Amino acid sequence: MTSITIGTFAAVGPAKNGLMTEQVVIQVRDMIREGKLKPGDRLPPEREFAKRLGISRASLRAGLRFLAAMGVLTSRHGSGTYIAEGPPVLDSEPLRMLAALHGFTYEELFEARRLLEVGLAGLAAEHAGDDHLATMAEEVAEMYATLNDPQEYLIHDIRFHRAIAAASSNPILATLMDMVSAVMYEGRRETVNRAKDLKESVAMHREIYRLIRARKVDEARAAMSEHLALAQRAFASEERSGTSPAKDARVQANATNGKRHARSKLLRNRR
Repeated sequence: MTSITIGTFAAVGPAKNGLMTEQVVIQVRDMIREGKLKPGDRLPPEREFAKRLGISRASLRAGLRFLAAMGVLTSRHGSGTYIAEGPPVLDSEPLRMLAALHGFTYEELFEARRLLEVGLAGLAAEHAGDDHLATMAEEVAEMYATLNDPQEYLIHDIRFHRAIAAASSNPILATLMDMVSAVMYEGRRETVNRAKDLKESVAMHREIYRLIRARKVDEARAAMSEHLALAQRAFASEERSGTSPAKDARVQANATNGKRHARSKLLRNRR
């Protein structure tokens, strides 16, 4: 294990190819690819890191949270943030680019998740090894520990689902899940602070883990299907609760005016 010196990182500056948080992700990703950051390396303290990059701590924290959710970074209480052991997910760009180009809806995303993750839960119940089960148990414990911090909770939620994918013993499906989880995280981090069902959610995660550990294939698939239905309803609720009354009023007013305009046009055409 080594500690990375602060001079290793370049200042982010004005975002030319994306948001500042995205630039943090890109810089860390590229340094891993180039071998400048290796598994076990410890990142600089947050305050020094943000100052060196020339960005706010909030922007840095958002970028680091994304990397943690994708399994690139891991935090150790009282020790710091490290480059995670094992192969991190660094290539979710293709799906994210398609999402930007074609405007994926979250109904479509959840439909894809159901088709993918229900099957993954069944495969995990068949193939999960002790290390996979230990990772799932750890992420469930971390979800319970972060119920009062929705952003941190979300990181462990995403990592739990990635652990199930890894336990499927199918690297193609696991890679697809990694890509989907990147898009999922980007959308949910905007709404998760309004979540009201985290206790119910973590209980369902625990039940899915219990069924996978017990090798109950059909039950694990059914529990995952139920969980995803709850997650979709929760996301829709979070989005609705984030809409301001003033915006709702403007939308309603525009809709009413549109209907009046359409009626007036119809009457004129009839004359």
